[in-house]
Amino acid sequence: MVMIISVVSLVSSLLFITTKSISHAFVVTTNLQQGRNHVQLPPNFKNKVLPPSLSSFTQLHQTDQKLSTIIKSPDVVDNVQNDNTKDGVLLQEKKEDKLVNASTVAAVPGFSYGDFAKKYPFMNNIMIASTKTAAADLMAQVVIAHTPISSIEWDRTFLFLTFGAIYLGGFQYFYQVNVFKKLFDVDKFTSQSWSDKLKDAQGLKALGAQTALDLFVLTLVYLPTFYVFKEGVFSGSMDPTVWMSSGIDKWQQNFSKDELDLIRVWMPADLVCFSVPLYLRLPVRHVVSFMWTAYLSFVRGGH
Repeated sequence: MVMIISVVSLVSSLLFITTKSISHAFVVTTNLQQGRNHVQLPPNFKNKVLPPSLSSFTQLHQTDQKLSTIIKSPDVVDNVQNDNTKDGVLLQEKKEDKLVNASTVAAVPGFSYGDFAKKYPFMNNIMIASTKTAAADLMAQVVIAHTPISSIEWDRTFLFLTFGAIYLGGFQYFYQVNVFKKLFDVDKFTSQSWSDKLKDAQGLKALGAQTALDLFVLTLVYLPTFYVFKEGVFSGSMDPTVWMSSGIDKWQQNFSKDELDLIRVWMPADLVCFSVPLYLRLPVRHVVSFMWTAYLSFVRGGH
């Protein structure tokens, strides 16, 4: 009985050891195949073939040690590190390419009205003034006076177009920018923030002086010039002296009403226009001037 028990115990031990060995061999073989598939082995190992069978524990142990040694060898480690480095360099290059492409797209210049106004202020003012006055007259005829499109007075529109280009675009730019820059320190005041402007006593005095001077020019130059231009279009005469005399007469006849309207509109408007940055002075002024021109066209523009 004791002998039978001993034999059974021995067989069980052998079965356990055999099962353990086969399992270990399967793991080692799997690791080796994975190492071959995913790790760049050195040239002297790539052509070697594993033994077809692992018949002894000694062979199994030696093979496991060889596999561990190969995977940990400097050649394999260097190859893996080189692959990782190459992958890292490629990834970094892709990121840099994306950044370069993005910066290239961002560097493509687009139109900026602010840049155009700064670079070509005089041309910008001529374009705005002529277009604005013609459009204001058309609005006065069609929208306010309800004139049919077929009955639009194009000679009247031409009057405002010409007056806008020559007086508002040319002369007004000359005295409100060039002359005012010499008389007042406009750059310092207009470049400040609104809170700093309110604390600048000298700047506020200059602002009041510019407003008073502009109202003076509007009264004694702007209105008479408008009426002279109007007579040049509607009088039917080619004699400039007729335009001058007739225009001055119309200005004097309408002086009290025109002057009151002019002060009510342009005194507060000038306080704003002469406070903004210099390159925006006349564009901002044209916003107010559009409505003013439409009103002037409605009450004074017709025959």
